[in-house]
Amino acid sequence: MSEKNSVTAASGDEPASIYNAHGVLNDDLALALSTGPQLNPLSIQAFKLYMIVCVAFIGSLGWGFDTSVMSGINGMSQFTEYFGISGEGGGQGIITALLFAIFNFGNIAASFVAGPVADRWGRKGGMFAASIILLAGISTVTAAQSRIYLFFGRFLLGFGSTMNTSSALWRGRLAGLYNAFQFVGSIVCSGLVIATGRMNSSLSWRIPCAIQFAPTVVLAVGVLFIPETRHARFWRGYHGNGDVNAPLVVLEWQELEAGIKVDGTDKRWWDYSELFNSRGARYRTLVISWMGLCYLFSGIGIFNYITVVFDLAGVKSQERRLIFTFVSVALGALGALFGASIVDKVGRRPLWLWGTAGCAISMALAAGNKFQPIWSPKDMLIIFNFIMNMVYMPLQGMYASECLDFSNRAKGLSLFALVQSLCSLCNLFAGSVAFQNIGWKYMLVPACWDVVETIVIYLIAVETKGRTLEELDEIFEDLHPVNASLQRKQGSREAEKQ
Repeated sequence: MSEKNSVTAASGDEPASIYNAHGVLNDDLALALSTGPQLNPLSIQAFKLYMIVCVAFIGSLGWGFDTSVMSGINGMSQFTEYFGISGEGGGQGIITALLFAIFNFGNIAASFVAGPVADRWGRKGGMFAASIILLAGISTVTAAQSRIYLFFGRFLLGFGSTMNTSSALWRGRLAGLYNAFQFVGSIVCSGLVIATGRMNSSLSWRIPCAIQFAPTVVLAVGVLFIPETRHARFWRGYHGNGDVNAPLVVLEWQELEAGIKVDGTDKRWWDYSELFNSRGARYRTLVISWMGLCYLFSGIGIFNYITVVFDLAGVKSQERRLIFTFVSVALGALGALFGASIVDKVGRRPLWLWGTAGCAISMALAAGNKFQPIWSPKDMLIIFNFIMNMVYMPLQGMYASECLDFSNRAKGLSLFALVQSLCSLCNLFAGSVAFQNIGWKYMLVPACWDVVETIVIYLIAVETKGRTLEELDEIFEDLHPVNASLQRKQGSREAEKQ
């Protein structure tokens, strides 16, 4: 009996009925999910899995702290005056651009070693090393007395931030929640900034910087007590609910064995050629690169200088700008959670396509209403933030991982991080200088660009929901990957009706 049939023979159920129950399109995977032991969400085994996932979530929470704290303290006169930074409503110009961008220089530097480190020492080793570097960066920024120390600490934070496990039954939601969880840190920090912003000393910005110690220490300690996800015992313990011969474990292990090449480029840390050496590989690389570019260029870049944007929109009080920032972050969190809850229902392609179209509409209304007021520009910006986070927070990590071949996933994600860092650098320099020179007119740039993004997404985005590695290989090697993915989806719907 073939490997393919070894699992499908386990049940006589029709694939269509299993598609209804589990929302997957591959017969083998559907049958494995329906015939094997189910992970009871209230069992001890499930709670162990929750604790493991929470450790990974702590890394995302720490990222949320950092992104929110810099946007917040940049809007404080106490901070800008301490370091001699100019700007109305917050720091603007080349110094502010460098302060934000140095974090991304750290991202870029780390992207070349993050994949090899994870391959060599495992996910645990990479996470522990990252937490130590982050602690050094937080200490340097919190105690900074000059721009040099501030820049060096920001570089370490960026480096450490670039240096995830869930049951296959819930992978979409948990992977999406990993990204959405950063809003826990962002909400706490943006709320804290409102309170400390009333202080008339450097503690107003040092306290929000220091609060980042908490999640990072938890990450450093917690990672010592979780299993290495690459090990077979992890798969058998959680994906099979303790059953070594569970159909899901057997199927996943067969796929991994088929996907890992004995002499592949995944054994050479310096070789990224397999991301480009075939038509399918190039298409995968194109899709994940466009995802990274869309996330950073859809308009998220303006939120680095959100207090400046609110000032241009007419909010002239520092405390009110910080309050509006808090509201924006909170609604963005709701959007991310909503997106994580629907991504497994609506699919990856529809969420990406229609969500980006929504970003284009809301950003255009925000940009245009400044000149011909119909709705408040700041209200439209908050709506844009909700939509954008609904789309990109669940998708950016999950969709990229699903599009990549298993043997090159670590390097592919490193490339994905590099694309994001380069795009973010462009955002940071362009935004800071543009707001200083042309003000609100800069908002027209992302408004127009989102239309271009929507068109390209329609042309290249494939549906990856419920596909196994083998099935994704067939889709990406097809002459028309988008049509191939949509035809498979349509075929499953027709089978369901029958």
